[in-house]
Amino acid sequence: MSKSKKQTNIEGKDIIEQNNDEKTSKIPFWREKESQGRRKPVGKYGIDMGERGVYDKRNKLNDLTGKEWTYFLRSVIVEAYPPTIRNGVGFDLRKIHPSPKPPQLMKEFILFFTKQGQWILDPFVGVGGSLLGASLCDGPRHGVGIDLNPDYLAAYKQVCKLENLPEEVVICGDSKEILKNGHPELEREFDLIITDPPYANMMTRPKTGQKKRFYGQSDPTPYTLDPRDIGNLEYDEFLVEFKEIMQLAVDRLASKKHVVVFCKDLQPKPGKPNILHADIINTLVTIPGLEYRGLKVWYDQANNLFPFGYPYAFVVNQLHTYIMVFQKQ
Repeated sequence: MSKSKKQTNIEGKDIIEQNNDEKTSKIPFWREKESQGRRKPVGKYGIDMGERGVYDKRNKLNDLTGKEWTYFLRSVIVEAYPPTIRNGVGFDLRKIHPSPKPPQLMKEFILFFTKQGQWILDPFVGVGGSLLGASLCDGPRHGVGIDLNPDYLAAYKQVCKLENLPEEVVICGDSKEILKNGHPELEREFDLIITDPPYANMMTRPKTGQKKRFYGQSDPTPYTLDPRDIGNLEYDEFLVEFKEIMQLAVDRLASKKHVVVFCKDLQPKPGKPNILHADIINTLVTIPGLEYRGLKVWYDQANNLFPFGYPYAFVVNQLHTYIMVFQKQ
């Protein structure tokens, strides 16, 4: 088949299609520009991107080279993501949320599981870490986020203005109701679901022991007091409601696309191991057509260490977050 070049405009940006072969994908405009003057073919499908490695035109999942792809596959992420501009991205505004995830961390996953111009969905968007991550991508992605708390969404919009980032779509309300009843901004197929849901009722529990001493108060920090908030539910009830919401979200996900879920385990209790990440996996795989693909662990070096249990018992500092990956068939 003869090669041809075709100019296409997506969101006002030029993309060059290198080949009409269905097995190849578009070379992102930002990769095309950065490689001009030094781009060399490598085999039938490879493009030499210099220090970035070799980009394979058959790559339909993302815009990464093989070198970048391989680096992402490390199972443990050891990173503090300090709260500075372009790392914390408006952290002072976003810290009204009790557990905001770093946009740079979200960006890494969005870059791997999407191509430029594609759409992400976050049914528990909070202060918008996932949407900010989408905006920070080279070749930005677009997103829709849903959250019950209008203050969180207002903080996200303030951060966008502060950082001069495009404001993605946010919908204030109960994600279960919105996903079930529909919304004009949801009338599309999404390319990735990425979310950091409540960890059952972890945030509704009062602080005790060393944390109480460190923070100077014992008050719980719930996401909201709304009875529809699954962050106020007991463990088993949370799993039931979370599955229902995620099943509604997966219905709007394109075939072969992925779901990324962040979570932390709760401290174990007698007769209750509280291995939340495993229970989420076992719950979500009961959604028809959704398969578990593996997990990564983020070790957050910015967390404080506490002498939990001292001098009487072993109580671990949970400095890591599980990041689970699923795929829709």
